Amino acid sequence: MYQSTAPNRPAVNAGRLWAGGLATALVAALIAVVGILLTRGLFDVPVLAPKGEGTWGDASTGWYAFGAALAGLAATGLVHVLLLFTPKPMRFFGWVLALATVVGVLAPFMSDASLASRVCTAGLNLILGIAIGTLIAGTARAALRPPTTRPVPRTYP
Repeated sequence: MYQSTAPNRPAVNAGRLWAGGLATALVAALIAVVGILLTRGLFDVPVLAPKGEGTWGDASTGWYAFGAALAGLAATGLVHVLLLFTPKPMRFFGWVLALATVVGVLAPFMSDASLASRVCTAGLNLILGIAIGTLIAGTARAALRPPTTRPVPRTYP
């Protein structure tokens, strides 16, 4: 008959992907801590809304850093699923991360906190979104192995 190659997707090195995801989670948590410390210490502006108010009510620095780390891990999980099952996975990942970042930037403006607090929180969320998006995208690209073509067995009459 004929011999062809079966289409094959690039393989994902899951260990490398999740190691990068853990590193991204650590970086995101540290960005949150540094951003909050700089904003509070340098500008004397609370990054989070006052206790009990709005979208960010009663969140502490530790919880904010934990949330940033969790966002990094969620982005890793998302890109892993996209790499395995979707066409053009990085395009979809870019859209999801961009839209999630927009939500993070807009959310502080739904509270009754001071304008300075809302702007600083939105800025920190923007930096976190950019950092997580770029780090995970780079990790995902590095975790891909080129596809191997498997020959389809030849059948003889």
